[in-house]
Amino acid sequence: PAWTQVVFGKRHRNADDKARRRFLLVSAIVIDSLEIFKAVVYCAGDANPALRALYFLPLFLCTMQMITIPVAAFTHGKVQEACLDFIFLFGMLGAVLGLFAGANVYGSFPILSLDCIVSGVTHAGIGMVSLYIPIAGLASMKKQNLPIVATILLIFCGLAYGTNHLIAFLGDGHPYNFMFLMQGDGTPYDLVYNFVGGSPVLYPLCVVALFFLFMGAFYAVFHAVKKKTAK
Repeated sequence: PAWTQVVFGKRHRNADDKARRRFLLVSAIVIDSLEIFKAVVYCAGDANPALRALYFLPLFLCTMQMITIPVAAFTHGKVQEACLDFIFLFGMLGAVLGLFAGANVYGSFPILSLDCIVSGVTHAGIGMVSLYIPIAGLASMKKQNLPIVATILLIFCGLAYGTNHLIAFLGDGHPYNFMFLMQGDGTPYDLVYNFVGGSPVLYPLCVVALFFLFMGAFYAVFHAVKKKTAK
């Protein structure tokens, strides 16, 4: 529950770096283990496990934190700061969209299926970690780290877009929808998809542009609030 992150966050605000890293590492182990378990279960019963495994790569806005959280736990300096800011920025957004606007999952599986249960738990966990970061004083939100944060986002978008088409090439010709770069798929991105008439060029560009607009707005609000509270 969210209150545990408030308690742990406040407790760790003045804790040493080792305690906060340990919290991030344990969170990463729990989240990653659940997702890997789900992938193994589904791949083991599939006729083409190698292709099936591609569907479980952490290339959604939420699941990419399976990579950024452990990286933040093991790195130092600007890379760690940028990863923590990235989780703070997109972790909660991905968790909220996945939990409350995940029609692509809830419409494809029974509500008590392994996929829905694990996805619900991991989305909630990622959201909790993103809440823990600012409460524990780990969110630097330094403007000079923006290029690194933007690079992380672009790398994930590029990998997601490429993997979508790789799945189409290796499978039945239909691309997957990592990062919702191909279509809205029952999420609020449907509004964008319909607005551009389903253009295979304009739609993914608009989605990426929205990520950057969100990032810019988040930074602006964060620093405006920080400046106001500092007075």
